[in-house]
Amino acid sequence: MCGFCGVLTTSPERGMEAAVRRMNDTIAHRGPDGDGIWVDEAAGIALAHRRLAIVDLSPLGRQPMESADGRWVVAYNGEIYNYQDLRAELEAAGHRFRGHSDTEVLVEGVARWGVEATARRLVGIFAMALWDRRERTLHLVRDQVGVKPLYWARFGGTVLFGSQPKALRAHPAFRAEIDRDALTAYVRFAYVPAPHTIYAGVHKLEPGCILTVRPDGEPERTAYWSLEGAVRAGLSDRLDLSDDEAADRLEALLKDAVGRQMVADVPLGAFLSGGVDSSTVVAMMQAQSSRPVRTFTIGFREAGYDESADARAVAAHLGTDHTELTVEPADALNVIPTLADWYDEPFADSSQVPTFLVSQLTRRSVTVALSGDGGDELFAGYRRYLLGARLWRGMGRVPAGLRAAAAGLIQAVPPGRWDALLGRLPGMRMAGDKAHKLAGILGSADADTLYRTLASQWQHPEALVLGGREPHGLPWDARVADQVPDFTERMQYLDSATYLPDDILAKVDRASMAVALEARVPLLDHRVVEFAWRLPLHQKLRDGQGKHLLRRVLYRHVPRALIERPKMGFAVPIADWLRGPLRPWAEDLLDERRLREDGLLDAAVVRRAWAEHLSGRRNRQHQLWVVLMFQAWKARWDKAPAAAEPTASAA
Repeated sequence: MCGFCGVLTTSPERGMEAAVRRMNDTIAHRGPDGDGIWVDEAAGIALAHRRLAIVDLSPLGRQPMESADGRWVVAYNGEIYNYQDLRAELEAAGHRFRGHSDTEVLVEGVARWGVEATARRLVGIFAMALWDRRERTLHLVRDQVGVKPLYWARFGGTVLFGSQPKALRAHPAFRAEIDRDALTAYVRFAYVPAPHTIYAGVHKLEPGCILTVRPDGEPERTAYWSLEGAVRAGLSDRLDLSDDEAADRLEALLKDAVGRQMVADVPLGAFLSGGVDSSTVVAMMQAQSSRPVRTFTIGFREAGYDESADARAVAAHLGTDHTELTVEPADALNVIPTLADWYDEPFADSSQVPTFLVSQLTRRSVTVALSGDGGDELFAGYRRYLLGARLWRGMGRVPAGLRAAAAGLIQAVPPGRWDALLGRLPGMRMAGDKAHKLAGILGSADADTLYRTLASQWQHPEALVLGGREPHGLPWDARVADQVPDFTERMQYLDSATYLPDDILAKVDRASMAVALEARVPLLDHRVVEFAWRLPLHQKLRDGQGKHLLRRVLYRHVPRALIERPKMGFAVPIADWLRGPLRPWAEDLLDERRLREDGLLDAAVVRRAWAEHLSGRRNRQHQLWVVLMFQAWKARWDKAPAAAEPTASAA
């Protein structure tokens, strides 16, 4: 896992090497083991790379790397897990390799098969820049499900690209203008959805895509793989297997995916929470290892957030070499002011805090860690898949007009009044907050509106962002309901296409790369993704519980009693911290004068939410965290010099 960046310009001039070096320096944390720069000023192209050495630690693995025929140059971030198979195929065709890296296999594959044909063959996680010296054409490529990030922008005749926005910022051509429409989308989802970024004119390349920039031509985007295609193929060709047969197929796929991802020339381990996903990955690792696998978990003193005992029990059963750290509140609170350095776009999934902490713990012992991310989306593990389907089955029987009227009546009563009326009843603490959430759900005109309600932090983001118009992406596309008729499966698809790459995987990438740790996600091997979409829903959701088939595989290795418990999630007690130790930090960022001077967010709306939260009348932790993470990002980056480097220490 590494980082790369570069520039292609129609007006080449001297000094390109110095400019791309400044870009590369901003992402040094992604690759502390070395750097490399390749420049052709006459062609107007410069590539730079930061190396985190994982496979072939020798200088023969350095990037940027040229193909043997001299036509292609590559800089890439990621790992190709089937590179040994591809290497054997190329050797059978007569090619002789200089080293043993997957980078060399990649660039020689492109030289023989071309960019798109090679991308289709790859099993791995990757983002890359490929320069065709003969055609003077740049190709940017991102992996199938979007594990590794790739940003690009065009300012006049200059195209900038890289692993993080901070690299693009460091080039003189960059223009740091906040996109109010993208900010509006961020306010709803707590992340900026692709292809947008917080900056006007800067884009995320979507998963499974190739962006081609030809001489003096407009960038062209093509898809070599798509989740939509995998879903359509899966729904039209369902597997008809018994549970045991399906579990056999899934276990074989997972063992292969995990086994390939255990290849490394550096120490390797795994995150272990004790839940279904991470336990399955660790079980597959231990089954293929001749020695105890290194596993890592963090715990919290707050009982409602601590899963360390569960992880410890799973580790003991599997016989792993387990490391556990109980995080003191001060440890987590010290991370929060540094988040904007690593998440150099606004990002407000509060599990970013424990993800950083477990990455930091893990990096002290290993350089590569396998993670269980992706299991919820593929195998229907989120509570909202059950909740959403049940809600819509009931709500759908009631005319929309009646539901809207009921929602209006509930919202007409202030939260404080609901608290007074119902607050003394069992389980009705913060009754007003719950009543208004229910009203938002009841007001959903259709199932897709209900999904957006469940997925939203601020239900009406245009009321918060001044001058912002929310871009309507995939969650508003009416065609999705025709393509994926079942509401539960539609929620899975929408999450996998949006929330997974733009939130979950972005979070893991930034947190792990902040400490130079490579995080691998075997459940998201695109072959596993394609298999999961061929499974009928009853092999995912059964008896009110998700991940049925994944559990069936896991219970072959771990006793059911160690796993069967309510899903806790990977979170921190933000609600209480905002009323306690984080209050001074939050008060500064939410200062009314500051908000009004910025002119981006409606100060009255923000201050009202803050007052409601402090009073305890409503739990506004998620909405406030969205605002706070934007304000913290803006304070760090909006007025920072273009070549500013992170100030926080990941040590």
